[in-house]
Amino acid sequence: MKKLIMLVIGTLSMSISQAQDINDALRYTDGTIKGSARFQAMGGAFGALGGDLSAISLNPAGSAVFTTSFASISLGSDSKDNNTNYFNGNRNTSNSTIDLTQGGAVFVFKNQNNNSPWRKFSLGLAFDNTKNYEDDWRAIGTGNTSIGNYFLANAQGLRLDEISSFPGETTSEAYSEIGSAFGYQHQQAFLGYDSYILEPDSFDDDNTNYSSNITGNSFQQNYLYTSTGYNGKISFNMAAQYEDDIYLGLNLNSHFLNYNRFTSLLESNSSASSTVGEVLFDNTLTTNGSGFSFQLGSIFKLTNELRAGFTYDSPTWMTIREETTQYLETLVLDDTNGDFYQIVDPNILNVFPSYRIQSPSKITGSLAYVFGTQGLISFDYSRRDYSKTKFKPTSDTYFDLQNTIIENTLTAASTYRIGAEYKVKQFSFRGGYRFEESPYADGSTVGDLTGYSLGLGYNFNAINLDLAYSNSSQERNEQLYNVGLINAANINNDNTNITLTLGFKL
Repeated sequence: MKKLIMLVIGTLSMSISQAQDINDALRYTDGTIKGSARFQAMGGAFGALGGDLSAISLNPAGSAVFTTSFASISLGSDSKDNNTNYFNGNRNTSNSTIDLTQGGAVFVFKNQNNNSPWRKFSLGLAFDNTKNYEDDWRAIGTGNTSIGNYFLANAQGLRLDEISSFPGETTSEAYSEIGSAFGYQHQQAFLGYDSYILEPDSFDDDNTNYSSNITGNSFQQNYLYTSTGYNGKISFNMAAQYEDDIYLGLNLNSHFLNYNRFTSLLESNSSASSTVGEVLFDNTLTTNGSGFSFQLGSIFKLTNELRAGFTYDSPTWMTIREETTQYLETLVLDDTNGDFYQIVDPNILNVFPSYRIQSPSKITGSLAYVFGTQGLISFDYSRRDYSKTKFKPTSDTYFDLQNTIIENTLTAASTYRIGAEYKVKQFSFRGGYRFEESPYADGSTVGDLTGYSLGLGYNFNAINLDLAYSNSSQERNEQLYNVGLINAANINNDNTNITLTLGFKL
């Protein structure tokens, strides 16, 4: 009868998925346009310029600046170097990938009616890779907090009969039914109890108090993080030129993401009073999502040389779907019967109900000065209030709590981009700089980002070939887990990108 009651409750309580938090909100919604080589080389400062496929994804009015139909495709090589410090233990890791960063085309239609103030119209389709999730880092050090605290924090206050298996029930059956009946937190408590990490005050069904069988204050920890995936955007663009000085545009954007993460913690301790001497805890996460946003943009020629641009980016409405697997192994120290390894391998794929994230809107103001055919200099300023990020539905108690944390933790942040180009015959020489403020109010959980870039282009008349080099650096503190073991690894990230673009008139 007790099992039947649990299964009935399970159909009502699985609206709560795994413990999403502020890190997920930023990971899935924050991103920047990598773009073409010309765009990259000039620091992305294209809001008042247009005439580039990636500029369309920044300001939709930019497609009307083209005089003829045009297409381009870009390949980029990303190299990431992470210097990690965890309790004075240092570790360097690096990886590199080659991806399609940009591709698309714009089709220009000149108005044959010479009496109309609308000079031309344009339609475009542009793809941009806005975020590359390829990353890996390792934190190795001797900490003062055990992974046992993670399981203890999840278990405290939960009934013993809600986090333990029935007689004759397999690990897979218990893990699955506990998850269906009560949710992810109860599953974590079950893992801790079944691996001998958790010790209940009593073995009565209604017991809600627990202690950890891992004791001491010195824990050797080796934490591995690896991730793959990307966040992409496809923009359906339409724009028009009004008279000689005004360009107006609209983008309808389709967003999609894929994120795969594997984490593994190996912990050991030498405390004579500890019942558990080693812990291996593996977690995998697979995330897929899709979403929608729109952009409104304009470019004005204030004089023949000076141009101004303005863009409004709507919030992005994303629907997220997640799956997880877990594995736990402990070394139990038993003086009576001998030490043994306890393996808790549910071999179960947790498939959670989808949920939604709404990112904040963004505004961008731009200025550019064009020196005839010799070159140009441009500046972009963007502002976005990250505290407006929201999990939905907001009626969900857990999501409402996370939204309150986001409001109190994140803040409005500005981005500054400067770019310049100088032409000598068919050659173009380019440079850029960008500075992105931290979205965190404390400025230390994730630090400010600084970057610079250089580039070279050659015009074959009907074909353009461009090359760009860019580098950026940022410091952040990564918590290993969201509860219990919340010690953070300090990571200095250095990211280098080389982009090659082939563009051609249609």
